[in-house]
Amino acid sequence: MKNHVVLKFGGTSVSSLSNWQNIQKAVEEVRSKGEKPIVVCSAISQVSNKLENIIELAKTGKHQEILDDLEKRHEDLKNELSIEEKTYENEFEDLRRLVTAIALIGEESPQLRARIMAKGELMSTAIGAAFMRKQGLESKWFDARSILTSKTTRRATIAQTYLSATCDYQFCETSLNLLDSLEADVIITQGFIARSVDGATVLLGRGGSDTSAAYIASKVGAKRLEIWTSVPGMFTANPSQIPSARMLLNLDYEEAQELASSGAKVLHPRCIEPVRNAQIPLRIRWTDDPKAPSTEIGLTTSSTPQVKAISTKKGIHVISMESMGMWQQVGYLADIFNVFKDHNLSVDLISTSESNVTVTLDASSNVIDDGMFELLLSDLSSFCRPRRFGPCASLSLVGKQIRSILHKLGPVLSAFEDKQIYLMSQAASDLNLTFTISEEEVEKLLKSLHELLFSNISGSKTFGKTWTELFSKGNSVLNSNTELPWWVERKDQLLDLHQNQGPLYVYSKGVIRNRIDNLKKLPAVTRINYAMKANPHKEVIKTVADEGLCFDCVSLNEMKHVLEAVPGIDANRLLFTPNFAPIEEYEEAFKLGAVVNLDSLHPLEHHPDVFKGKQIMVRLDPGVAKGHHKHVRTAGVQSKFGVDLGQLDKLIQLSKTYDVEITGLHAHVG
Repeated sequence: MKNHVVLKFGGTSVSSLSNWQNIQKAVEEVRSKGEKPIVVCSAISQVSNKLENIIELAKTGKHQEILDDLEKRHEDLKNELSIEEKTYENEFEDLRRLVTAIALIGEESPQLRARIMAKGELMSTAIGAAFMRKQGLESKWFDARSILTSKTTRRATIAQTYLSATCDYQFCETSLNLLDSLEADVIITQGFIARSVDGATVLLGRGGSDTSAAYIASKVGAKRLEIWTSVPGMFTANPSQIPSARMLLNLDYEEAQELASSGAKVLHPRCIEPVRNAQIPLRIRWTDDPKAPSTEIGLTTSSTPQVKAISTKKGIHVISMESMGMWQQVGYLADIFNVFKDHNLSVDLISTSESNVTVTLDASSNVIDDGMFELLLSDLSSFCRPRRFGPCASLSLVGKQIRSILHKLGPVLSAFEDKQIYLMSQAASDLNLTFTISEEEVEKLLKSLHELLFSNISGSKTFGKTWTELFSKGNSVLNSNTELPWWVERKDQLLDLHQNQGPLYVYSKGVIRNRIDNLKKLPAVTRINYAMKANPHKEVIKTVADEGLCFDCVSLNEMKHVLEAVPGIDANRLLFTPNFAPIEEYEEAFKLGAVVNLDSLHPLEHHPDVFKGKQIMVRLDPGVAKGHHKHVRTAGVQSKFGVDLGQLDKLIQLSKTYDVEITGLHAHVG
């Protein structure tokens, strides 16, 4: 009879008294049903990052400060939990010795790194087991390395062997009996770590605690696996990027696997296969509110063809392999993929043609660096002309039977009109449609596509509430990475305004200042201009001026409007960029002292006296048209804006003839 329930808690969930109290409640809930809880814990929040930093700093002997900070972090948690017994101290002393060894020799090995990185989980679980005992539970600390043994991979590098291991997860009667022999109310054990066949500590890769929990659940034949996190479940998109993302209430194993593999960070991609193999239900639960709706992952969900989510993933590397000799050459693909095998690299996406094979490599599932790429490309060059692009990003539409609804995805596909697509892949499982694009493009595309696909979906058995609806003002669960729209918190005030004044536009000065602050952080930018045509409201203009920005004006009236809204402003902060303006406006702009931006040769050719002896900027047409729609492209052969590159010699001649000094260049593609 299946009677064990595995509960996994991440770093945030084990970092405070309130969260450990929630873990206790979850344990008691399981026990109240006559079930046996096995709690799998990550390291305390940010500890794994600190351990990585310590390793690097130790090589130069500069590790002591962060090592002391790490000790204080665990001591503070222990004090917060009112624990008096000895817990993490022995592990920390061993950590100190290991770090000292690195400092002495000035280098580290994968074996040493694995031992150091494992300390986070070993220390957090020691504290957690003591807390449970203090609450009156018979709590037993258990070393996960006793039942999780890594597989031996013939071509694995030393780094892959120790830092990105996989384990056998078949049901094991011996493992079950070992845990049952502890006769505990609750067993506290670690995520992320396992042992090699010779007993050395190995890691399952960053984020591997989910996988540890799935391994343990499968090995003991658990009744279910619960992944407890700082969010309620999986969503139609990453809610930290899309606050309107809807919660997914039900997924089958395959859909969850696709979402996790394509970038959804709630679950580690490797945690699905063990529970699917053992037919163990998986439930994502919210540490801060156990009664909240959750994402249920199991055997069956609705069979209706639909896109259920969009996920993105950065750190993707594209390898393009071109060879005219591959056409009908027997064994060609086997030869080139054998190269990847020799380097122990797992290929993600594949696209082939008569003369090209293009694949992607995911940095999160491969231990890769520049040296590895050099060796890979060198070996591949025996068969083809390899090229590497990246880092790129993947954007995946995930759902069932994507092929059957391609005709409905026209607006989605049109969003890629002017984007560089390195690879497009439609999964053989018919569960996703993936685009590999530049990292710079992915977040903007995500927002556009989510609006197209999910803006009109209401609640159902599949789609729950939006992230914004789940979180209200003052909810402590909101984290610093999640920025809700300003109007959500001021909803009541805005509704009162509407009731008293009727329909109106409302702007937030705080948001304007925040956006300006972000722009000011851009490196190598010394002057930022606000486009007057965006919004000429006088209070907006005053706010922008107070923050030190300049103004981009396309007409004389816009310049006068700024001068009226901000009396005394230096006219040099005005950039006059007209198109087909009367020459009188140029004359007035020079009188005001504005920076004049010439966007064609006509005014200079026909009214040289106006420009003689003056300083100007010149707008160039780079010949490349961009933009989200053909009607907003402001460059290229059909554009009326800017001096054509073929006219540069004439521009230089005119400027010399009329003593015009060109102080800057301007370009705008759409």
